Parts: sequence; C-alpha cells; structure tokens
Amino acid sequence: MDYLKILKNKQLNGEIRISGAKNASLPLIAMTILAKNNVSMKNLPKVADINTLLKLLSNLGANIDKQEHCVVVNTTALHETKATYDIVKTMRASILVLGPILARFGHCEVSLPGGCAIGQRPVDLHLKALQSMGANIQIKGGYIEATAPNGLQGCEIIFDKITVTGTANIVMAAALAHGITNITNAAREPEVVQLCEILNASGVKIDGIGTAVLTIHGTNGSLININEFAVIPDRIEAGTYLCAGAITNSELTITSVEPKHLGAVLSKLEEMGSTFTLKEDSITIHPSKTIKPVKIVTQEYPAFPTDMQAQFMALATQADGVSIIEERLFENRFMHVSELQRMGADISLNGHTATVNGKSELSGTDVMATDLRASSALVLAGLVANGETDVHRIYHLDRGYDALEKKLGNVGANIQRLKE
Repeated sequence: MDYLKILKNKQLNGEIRISGAKNASLPLIAMTILAKNNVSMKNLPKVADINTLLKLLSNLGANIDKQEHCVVVNTTALHETKATYDIVKTMRASILVLGPILARFGHCEVSLPGGCAIGQRPVDLHLKALQSMGANIQIKGGYIEATAPNGLQGCEIIFDKITVTGTANIVMAAALAHGITNITNAAREPEVVQLCEILNASGVKIDGIGTAVLTIHGTNGSLININEFAVIPDRIEAGTYLCAGAITNSELTITSVEPKHLGAVLSKLEEMGSTFTLKEDSITIHPSKTIKPVKIVTQEYPAFPTDMQAQFMALATQADGVSIIEERLFENRFMHVSELQRMGADISLNGHTATVNGKSELSGTDVMATDLRASSALVLAGLVANGETDVHRIYHLDRGYDALEKKLGNVGANIQRLKE
C-alpha cells in the first residue's frame, strides 16, 4: 500500500495544470449508455474512480479504447444490465448507470452503492423519481431491481432536496423517456450543466440548463448520437491547489481552469487575505502577509462546496484567529479533524460545526486519510508542519486527484510516494 511522505516547505512556485473534473467525467461516462455511436471523451483525469466506472461499463459489454487522457466508449453491443456489488461497492457514483440502463433496456439490477464513508447519501430520491416515471422498483438481496416494460414516461418531478447524482441520473433517464420530464429543485453544479449541454447538443432538447428547473424532451426510446467532447476542468482540484498556495504563502498559477466555477472558493480565500490575478483560463494566487480567520457554511452550488471544506479547515489552522466551519450537507464529514489534531491543530466540534483556533504550530506525524477530500487536507497540513508527515491510506486520494504528488513536486513541494 502506498503512502505520502511530506517535509515542510517554505514556499512553492510555478504552474499547475488542472485535470478534467472527476465529478463531471463520471455522469458523462454513464451517459454513453444512451449513445448509438462511438463516444470520444477528452480531458479525462487519471484517477481510480474513472477506471472503476469504465470497468463497470466493460463488464456490461461496452468496448473501451483508452488513450492518453482520452477514452472512446462504444456501448452499442451492451448486453448485460446488472451492475454487480464487487464494483459498485467501491464507488457510490456507480449508481449513475441506473437511469440510463433502465431507460434503454426497460430493466436493470444495480447493487446498492458504496464509496467514501462521509455520511448517509441515500438513493431514495433517485428511486422515487424513477417510480414517478413509471418504473417498478424492488430492493432484493442488496440490489435495486427496476423494470419499465413500457419505457419510462415523462412526468413532473420535485426533488425534496438538491441531489447532484440524483439530478444527473434522472436527466439521463428522461433523455430516452416518452414525453416531457420537468425536474424542480435540480442541482446547478457545473458538472450537471455540462451533462445537460452535451445531451442538448446530441438531440435531447433540454430547457432551463443551469437553473433549478429543467425540462427534458425525451426521444421516445431512440438512442442518440453524441459528438466528441472535452471534460470541464476540476474545480475542486483547482481549489485544493489554491489552498496549497495560500497555506504556504506562495505564488502559484493554476492553468486550464474555469475561474467562474470557483466563485465561492475565491471569495473565501479573499476574505482570508489572498489576492489573485485572473485570466480566461488561469488563476495566480499571490503571497499574503497574514491569513485571516473565516466563517464557512457548506451548501449546494453556487455556494461554498462541501468538497472544499476539509482543505479550508487545514488552511484555517494557520489563520490568525478563530474560524467557524459549518457542514450542512454531510453529517459525518469531519473525520479529518482528529488527524489534524494529531498534528497539533486546535479544533473543537459541536455537532455540525467546527471551531478552528489559529494559528497552530503543526508537527509532522503519521496520519490516516479517511476519505477523498480529507486526504488532501492532510497533505496541505503536511506542507507547513514541522518535520515529516506520513499520510497513509492514500487510495482515497487516488480516487479523485490526478498525480497530486507530481504536480506539487513540480512546484517545489518536498513530497514522495512510497510503499508501506
């Protein structure tokens, strides 16, 4: 098993190219189930979750041609409709195949999902919406068994709460449905927007893209032709490296990025004293004299993302004062707190709120990654901790970051991937 050894750095300097967004790539890969042609996807990140979903499609009968940051998927010969536990258990996003398989074949079996242990993320919203579209659904032996012998029917769907994967799943199901589907309280994340834009360009008319109300005009079961596309930049990876610049008081430029996707992150970094130079596809963060405390509340896009909460907590340990971080989306997403405390961070928890008393003098030690974003928070802390920090269980990190240690090493970080 691999781990990362990190030694304290004074400052970083240089450029980091941002990879394609993992959270955009996953629904786009699932979307290929709806296609009647070879689908060429560019700018895919080299992360474990991508490989997992591609393996799942391959098991279902798809032909996968992997190239450098590009994958061509052909699902025309798809013959299996069961997504088995051995793959789905490792990644919750595997549930994204449920909607498109059911819409295409009228039946499917998908194992109840796994993934990061950051709290309950039930799929009941997905299932309720599919039932509204005419699906018969049962849970048997840990599998979701769904049938729609007459095809899915367009209908009115109102999500009780915003769900990103739920929105993506139902948009894909509605793409092949009979009639028109209206989704109210839809997620507005850039990753959902790209999925809708590509479907719209492929002949599935979608109104309201980028808003909380989507109207999808189904193709009545006809498969679609999907043109080549490139995955949008990963806004969470970009935010993580901006935090690396801030915590080390460095000048870093991140390239191949979409600044408008990072509004809430940039706003909070500005509150903490950072300044930026923004260009069309790059952001340069400049050194600041001090890091100011901040108050953060995680919410759905376009508000502050829960996927940046852990990284900002690491940054807040170096702020001059008390920061308050409130986690409103996942009830168990403070597992990195105990590991930061092992490094000397002064953090107290009260329910869904963390109080970070800065500035803490962090000391390197052995720490354990507990989920994907917690992993990157420990790396950030290791960049400023005295001595050596060893981050274990980085298979979590590999699920969502493309060559993190290489990218940080190229800008001066003293970081190595080693074997246990």
